[in-house]
This record gives sequence, C-alpha cells and structure tokens, in this order.
Amino acid sequence: MFALAADAPPATRVPSGAQVELETADCFSDQIRHSDDRLAAVDWEKINPATGPVFVEDAQPGDVLAVHVERIEVAGQGVMAVSDGFGVLAERFRGTEIRLVPIVGGQARIAEGVDVPVDPMIGVLGVAPAGAAVPTGTPGSHGGNMDTRLIAEGATVYLPVSVPGALLAVGDLHAAMGDGEICGTGVEVAGRVTLRVTVRRDLQIVNPVVETPKVVATVASASTLDEAATLATRDMADLLGTRLGLSSAAATVLMSAAGDLQVSQVVDPLKTARFALPKSVVSQYGRALL
Repeated sequence: MFALAADAPPATRVPSGAQVELETADCFSDQIRHSDDRLAAVDWEKINPATGPVFVEDAQPGDVLAVHVERIEVAGQGVMAVSDGFGVLAERFRGTEIRLVPIVGGQARIAEGVDVPVDPMIGVLGVAPAGAAVPTGTPGSHGGNMDTRLIAEGATVYLPVSVPGALLAVGDLHAAMGDGEICGTGVEVAGRVTLRVTVRRDLQIVNPVVETPKVVATVASASTLDEAATLATRDMADLLGTRLGLSSAAATVLMSAAGDLQVSQVVDPLKTARFALPKSVVSQYGRALL
C-alpha cells in the first residue's frame, strides 16, 4: 500500500496483544536490483510501500496503539542513491548515482573497503488518519515515514488511534541510517519485522512517542525543522505534566538539564524532530512515563 487511509481494506485482523509478522519491500518497491538499474526507470508511483493495514481489534479513536518491535530481519543487499532530485546536497549532483550495498556479517559495505555496522530500523510505521489519506512517504501525527532511527529492535512506538482498528502499516526498512537521512536514503532494504500490538486506554498523546530501553522520545513532524523541534519539545513537556504531574517550570528545567533535542530526518515532505529523555532520570520520580 502507498497511502494510509481510513477506508483501506484490512490485510489481516488481530486481537490486542497479538504478535504480527510482516514482510516488506524496500523503499523502491524492490525495483533496483542491479548496478546498471537507473532511477529513471523506477515507477515513482511505487515509492515507500508499506505492508498492511493490520486491523487491531478493540482499537478505537482516542486509544493509543503500542507497537513493540521484537525483531527486524534484513535482506542480504541494500541500495542507496544520490540525486539532483532529492536530499540536502541535491544541488551538488547532476543526475542520479545508485549504489548497491552488500550486507554481510553484520556490516553494510557502502564503498570498497568501507563498512558501517548494520543497525536495522523501521522508516515507515503508522496508523490511518481520520481525514484524507496520507501517502506512506509523509510523516505526521499518525506516524508514517518518520525515519527515526530509535525505531529499532526493542523499541515501542505509541501512536494515537484515529479510526476503528487503527489500521497499522509498516515498511521502508533501513539496514543502517544516520540521523537526518541527508541524501534521502539510508541503506534501503527489504526484510521482515516481528511486532506485538497492544491497545492502551490509559495514555493521551497527539503525536507519536518512542520508548527504547534507554530513552523516551516524543516525535513530531512539520513543514520546517524549527516547527518540528518546537512541537516535539512541547509534547515532552506535556507528557511530563500529565504523567508525572510536573509543572511547566519543573518539566522545562529537567528537559534542559538532561534531555536531547534531536533530528530524525530532513528530506521527507515534512521534517521530523524528536525530544529524548533518559529513562534513568525519569525513574527518580517513582512513576513510569508510559
């Protein structure tokens, strides 16, 4: 599927608490397989596919869907591209250069003799919005193409539910990706993800939240990075207020002393930022943030 939509027919239905396994194509819908393939031949109507949607029983508008990432398995070859059509440094290129990236022994070979560690993460993870359909390449309050490297094995993504069943979809895996995804691609790769989905009715959020073993991060997307950063910061302050009872002053002091305002991506139709707070600091308040 190439859009998250309230009227999308479910691919499968599962109860809250179920484990789900989904196979995904890479962001190019697996259209680039060989070094002589060219982006000019790519069908751009088939970019950023997501697998789904998964209808989660009992999920209703106003609930929160907790998506725990249990496992990410990636294929043995990824692909990257630089182009004058996308990326922060697009003006430095004429045309497009494609690089196939072998993945062997936990390493991704991005150039001859140059490897980077494989650190799989999910680029697209979202639920259907209540209004108009949103392309899978666009991030927002529903999740979608957040390209946030924290969404890896062991993470839990919390998404506000807007339609019955939530209609979860997942895709755009990366074998490796740096914060920002500055060229418009990480190591794009096909693969398989194992998730566990749970409906939560004790949380109230308006934008996605990501929890890892070490941090809780509020994630927000907007037309500019400044706007996204402000939204993510406000969301963290609100979460500290509603969940821990902190005043705005107490939350701001804590966040400024121990939190990190970070960039997720700057190349999608909307920019994405996150505010990450260490769980070791939050635990001193004696209550769980999520």
